[in-house]
Amino acid sequence: MKTAAGSRRGIVRDLPVNRRIRAREVRLIGEDGEPLGVVPLQKALQIAYERGLDLVQVASTTTPPVCRILDYGKYKYEQTKKERKAKRGQRVGLLREVRLRPKIEEHDLQAKIKTTKKLLEEGNKVRVVLRFRGREAAYPELGWKVLRRVAEACSEMAVVSNSITQAMSIALVLAPGSLKKSKETGTDAKT
Repeated sequence: MKTAAGSRRGIVRDLPVNRRIRAREVRLIGEDGEPLGVVPLQKALQIAYERGLDLVQVASTTTPPVCRILDYGKYKYEQTKKERKAKRGQRVGLLREVRLRPKIEEHDLQAKIKTTKKLLEEGNKVRVVLRFRGREAAYPELGWKVLRRVAEACSEMAVVSNSITQAMSIALVLAPGSLKKSKETGTDAKT
């Protein structure tokens, strides 16, 4: 049974600590990073206990395994902080979707264009899908006309990366393109 905390596990893995270490001898590293040599496990545990810290096995593939003396709670906290910081640096551009109809009214089309621009400014890719109903599919040129208007309205901040034609729908995928360039030229024009 997984707990709420167990399901959020990330890169930080649980390392063998104190009595969970299964080796006779360990290569011991002190809390400041200084090597203390190869010592029996019991002596390493005693040294860690005297210093009020934990004995943590950091490298199990070597013989003897490498163990460090450190505060394990603080170590795990710092590792999760590093993990969160690394995740924060990764911006995942989502693929968002805006749906249209071939006989969309002008005001509604402008509202959809505004939504599309907002999503592109956030750094997301936008799939603009135009769906046909019934006999509307016999006139795909009406749908392409609407999609072309959306693409032209967003042309200063996005590029068309893909177009998809299916039986009852057509779609354009807009990727944020020259957004930074348009901002730079906009600031140059004001000064």
